[in-house]
Amino acid sequence: MQQAQSLPATAGAIPGGAVTDPGTPAERLHALVLAQLDDDQAQDLVTIPLAGKSSIADHMVIASGRSTRQVAAMAQHLAEKVKAAGFGNARIEGLPAADWVLIDAGDVVVHLFRPEVRSFYNLERMWGFGDEKPAASGTA
Repeated sequence: MQQAQSLPATAGAIPGGAVTDPGTPAERLHALVLAQLDDDQAQDLVTIPLAGKSSIADHMVIASGRSTRQVAAMAQHLAEKVKAAGFGNARIEGLPAADWVLIDAGDVVVHLFRPEVRSFYNLERMWGFGDEKPAASGTA
C-alpha cells in the first residue's frame, strides 16, 4: 500500500521522490499552494497525488492550522495568492466555521483542518494511505 508523505514546499515534488515537470500549470499551482501554506505555518502538510486516480484534481493537499482563526486566514491567503498568480478564483467552502475549509483551485484541492477535526475525518486513510501517519514536514 502506498503511503502519503509530507513534503517541503518544493516545485514538482510528489510522494515517492519523483519529480514532475514544474512547468505544467498543475505543477506550478501545486508548488504555489505548498509555498503559501508553508509561509502561513501550516502544520502536518501532506500531498496526495490524484492524477490517474480521480478526475477531480491532480493533487490533494491536506494541512492543519492551530486554531479556527489560523485556518480561516490560511484559506483566505491561499485564495488570494491563487487568483493573483493567474489561476482564477478558487472556490472556498466552510470558511464561516473554519473547522474544515475546502479550497478548490482546479488542479489542486486543499483541505485545511483544525487538528481534532482532521483526526476525526482522517482523509488520508479514506484515500487509501492506511493508518500510518505521514512523516512530519518540518513546519511549525
